[in-house]
Amino acid sequence: MTRTIVESKTKTAIIGFDQPFCVIGERINPTGRKILAEELERGDFSRVEADAVAQVNAGATILDVNSGAVFSNKMAEDPRYADNNFVEPMLMPEMIKRVQAVTDCPICIDSSVPGALENGLEAAEGRPLLNSVTGEEERLELVLPLVKKYNVPVVAISNDDTGISEDPDVRFAVAKKIVERAADFGIPAYDIVVDPLVMPIGAMATAGHQVFTLVRRLREELGVNTTCGASNISFGLPNRHGINNAFLPMAMGAGMTSAIMNPVALPVNAKKIAEKKAELEALGVVLPEGMDDEAFVQLFGMGSTLPRAGKEMEAIRAANFLFDRDPHGGDWIKFNKVAPKAGQEGRGRAGRKGGRRRG
Repeated sequence: MTRTIVESKTKTAIIGFDQPFCVIGERINPTGRKILAEELERGDFSRVEADAVAQVNAGATILDVNSGAVFSNKMAEDPRYADNNFVEPMLMPEMIKRVQAVTDCPICIDSSVPGALENGLEAAEGRPLLNSVTGEEERLELVLPLVKKYNVPVVAISNDDTGISEDPDVRFAVAKKIVERAADFGIPAYDIVVDPLVMPIGAMATAGHQVFTLVRRLREELGVNTTCGASNISFGLPNRHGINNAFLPMAMGAGMTSAIMNPVALPVNAKKIAEKKAELEALGVVLPEGMDDEAFVQLFGMGSTLPRAGKEMEAIRAANFLFDRDPHGGDWIKFNKVAPKAGQEGRGRAGRKGGRRRG
């Protein structure tokens, strides 16, 4: 049975066909997150630390750390700050150290810059996952020696020098090529986690069917674990959570063993709360005196003011239970257990201390 072992200093995450689905938290990534990129440029890692903790609390089993930033404000003093090859090797080890300081969750080191990958490997405790290698010849020659040198597993993305093919047979062939080339370096198939590349269903009607077929082939013919960028499937469509919630259990049924995704439902911000209150006030709705924001957003189905597990995590936990990867439903029950209200801790049914008494 194929098992990919990823470790921190004190904790082990196992990606495998017989294991609970592995959630690789994607939030620690400055790409497309302007505020995070600006904070990193100032040397402020507080959001990195908060994102690490929130994702673990939401159920992430591995944390992806992506250093893909350029420092635009520093470009004037040194144009090298516009180059990822200059910024990322400096940034990656510091990001990893900050994450390791607040959680013992295993890490996935994510960069397109070989220098950042190696510096991340030097900084990481345990046995991190490396993200990523492709079928491009230059990339294979740069990354596979690092994988062998540090004895770590690696994500293998199914594109090569010709780009990303829409033909699933071509993507399978690229994955097979990477597995075979890795074997030449003495890297076993169980340390290769293939990303077969999920296409947006809105742009390609067969995208879902393609990836399910690919995952089955990768499992049966190459014996490798698999992952994907889970939200790619719903890109550009309304109600993306609804599509993601259907896609993930179906992918699990096809044999997919992990996904790089956001496990956190982001908090409702103050602006949305104010807008909703103004809307209610205009309708003549009078709110109870002293109602706090958390009670308000929950009453009106807006979510929470605190980070919490997203709906995709609910779908994954349900699928784990249904696929018998959650013995006796313990994780499912824990996930759905309602926290006691203040002052009712230790009370039984109906909030009575000690619960029902029997005569």
